[in-house]
Amino acid sequence: MTLRIGQIDYANCTPIFAALRDNCDCAAYRFIRGVPAQLNGMLRRGEIDVSPSSSFEYGKFPGKYLLLPEMSISSDGPVKSVLLFSRVPIEELDNQAIALTTESDTSVNLLRIILARQYGFSNTFQRTTLPLREAIEKQRALLLIGDAALRESMANRDLFVYDLGELWLGFTGLPFVFALWIVTREAVSRNRSEVQSLAAGLIAAKRRAYESFESIADTCKEREWLGREALIDYWQTLSYDLTPRHLQGVATFFRYARELQLIREEPEIRLFA
Repeated sequence: MTLRIGQIDYANCTPIFAALRDNCDCAAYRFIRGVPAQLNGMLRRGEIDVSPSSSFEYGKFPGKYLLLPEMSISSDGPVKSVLLFSRVPIEELDNQAIALTTESDTSVNLLRIILARQYGFSNTFQRTTLPLREAIEKQRALLLIGDAALRESMANRDLFVYDLGELWLGFTGLPFVFALWIVTREAVSRNRSEVQSLAAGLIAAKRRAYESFESIADTCKEREWLGREALIDYWQTLSYDLTPRHLQGVATFFRYARELQLIREEPEIRLFA
């Protein structure tokens, strides 16, 4: 049976998917593209079987999922693509309305935690699809993720910009895991051997990707707007690992999310084996 794999159309995922396709037999896989929020919903409804998906999705519905080992999309400091753009310094955002991307759940709730726990702020939040300049006229600040955040960080010259990966590290001393490779328990029960094969293939693809950023950048479409050297630097900033320290970061995120009643309880982290 064909495994349906969610593929996030952001530059941060390009190395893993490029290496997977170049070095593994993907005939048994069907790749379905989307932004994180879309893929979260598809995973939850059983429309895809496995995906790099929002950590927060696992936190909300842990009974539906298992985590593929050794794989994540994380940062241990600046992430460069999860950014809060603000008309004022962040210290002046208490009691202000914050505009939020519609494409993410994890980054949105990370921002809620940082503002409430690190700064002690009380904020209201509003999802928006407006571009940065229009959104920033209505609210003091806007959270963007992925390629949109990268593009705006290149173009912006007059706003305050805060990197949520950097803020989280300063607050907790831990990496932040933006996405986990999540597989549905239904897919595991239906096709364990194929999930095992994919899990092994992804680990091999990750190792190959770490060695091949330069050659991947030579052929990928993102170099056209980000530039080859900036793209390589961006990938080198990220972590695709899931070490015990990464898992400590995940658990800390879930603990704060429960304290703020963003999730019902702290989930047990269960890895596919």
